[in-house]
Amino acid sequence: MPVAIRVIPCLDVAAGRVVKGVNFENLRDAGDPVELARLYAEQGADELTFLDVTATVDDRSTTYDVVRQTAEQVFIPLTVGGGVRTAEDVARLLASGADKIGVNSAAITRPGLIDEIADRFGAQVIVLSLDVKRSAATASGFVVTTHGGRRETHIDALDWAAEAISRGAGELLVNSIDADGTKDGFDLPLIEAMRAISRVPVIASGGAGLLEHFPQAIRSGADAVLAASVFHNRELTIGQVKDELKRDGVLVR
Repeated sequence: MPVAIRVIPCLDVAAGRVVKGVNFENLRDAGDPVELARLYAEQGADELTFLDVTATVDDRSTTYDVVRQTAEQVFIPLTVGGGVRTAEDVARLLASGADKIGVNSAAITRPGLIDEIADRFGAQVIVLSLDVKRSAATASGFVVTTHGGRRETHIDALDWAAEAISRGAGELLVNSIDADGTKDGFDLPLIEAMRAISRVPVIASGGAGLLEHFPQAIRSGADAVLAASVFHNRELTIGQVKDELKRDGVLVR
């Protein structure tokens, strides 16, 4: 039986407000996270992703009170990432209302963190968040970055994704920094490459601007599509995206 494709709005949060930029730069205010979460749930979002985009840069924990307030208002799965460094951080976020936890920079620094989280909470809790840039320095042509896209590593994105899955990551959130905020469409070759090496669900992120971009991502191998600015700016609704996917023959919830 085919699995329904998920449509996921992303709330990038800094200082308690939703922000959005282009290529991870020039962030601007996009609203209150709790109000936006409630709106997207009412529109039919399948999940919400909440990323504290400055937690790692500022060397602090995720804003737990905002997570708690969001979880109290919204009754769909909530993935939270940003500033997660230990299994105790995961425990606290789950207690605050998160359903899944995104890990990125800390796992790149210490890959054993993924094993620790998987062993304690199960693979279904771990979403490996990959902020990926194109680079001629790696075999795949894709490199991972840390600290909200600010620091480029020398790690091949496909190699890292495969290792993280072997350690217990239950899902890949693949965000293209090159496409982020451009509204020119998802990075389809990146999605195809991740699909080829992954036995876990792949979430496509970065670049959505038009309705036709969403089924393109699914045809390239994504199990879910994530977007931010097109929803925050009221350019598209969750319902419109789902209708477009259905017209393309995609099963949605």
